[in-house]
Amino acid sequence: MGGTLADEIRSRLGELSPAERKVARVLLAGYPAAIFETVATIAERASVSAPTVLRCASRLGYRGFPDLQAAVRAELEARHASPITLYESAGPAKAQGSSAGQRGEDDEPVAGRSLALVQQALTQTFSEVSPHEFGLAVKLLSDPRRRIHLTGGRFTHLLAEYLGLHLMQFRDQVAFVPERDVERAAFLTQLARRDVTVIFDYRRYEGDKAVIAELARERGGKVIVFTDPWLSPSASHADVVLTSQVNSDSPYDSLTPTLALIESVVASTLGELGSEAHQRMKDAEAVARRTGLL
Repeated sequence: MGGTLADEIRSRLGELSPAERKVARVLLAGYPAAIFETVATIAERASVSAPTVLRCASRLGYRGFPDLQAAVRAELEARHASPITLYESAGPAKAQGSSAGQRGEDDEPVAGRSLALVQQALTQTFSEVSPHEFGLAVKLLSDPRRRIHLTGGRFTHLLAEYLGLHLMQFRDQVAFVPERDVERAAFLTQLARRDVTVIFDYRRYEGDKAVIAELARERGGKVIVFTDPWLSPSASHADVVLTSQVNSDSPYDSLTPTLALIESVVASTLGELGSEAHQRMKDAEAVARRTGLL
């Protein structure tokens, strides 16, 4: 999946007639709830006829308005999917045939199927990354005047640490948002205009991530969000949103595409900092050797 229906509507606004664009704007303004209004209600809000609403759905590639509603319903179900629901929807045959070397229902080795899924997810992730968004992320992370703060969720804190530990090796002022309540509150209170808050949030989304993003923006800082195609709520407060596919052969979302995206960000940020980063790396290694860490 390349994104939400809202993304699709925005990308195709230019293909719609003026009347159909009115419908599209009503749908976007109240997305996703507006999609589930009656055709008559949407037509009234957009000041168009009911047939125009139906034509808009058809122009977007759906056989009718119920099909469009079904697509959004499926999107919402996917957005809130848990490992349990994904396991149950996969069926017992696939769920049980997960050992290396076993074969699935289609007689394809599980390892081969997993490889194909990962390759597809990687290709799709990088083909969908906006060069503008990627470039802005690198620009923010390579600005030596800015402080970088990172945070993640139940599993994605590992990704935040992976990015943060790399950044620490070649630039100053990189820190993780504390986990303990008192420390976290004090830390977030000090957010300021020169701060960049990097958030990793994938389904099932964690409410505190949206709050952290909102606080960072309120204080004039910048926010970078790494998320899935369904978009974390924190994305609505972000300056940069980098999405990754999460296709997996198990009930758990794959973080491999995100890891690859992080490594691309690291390489580009390192290149942007140039000789300053090189010197910082040498200084850090010298300290590590002196203290017996290497």
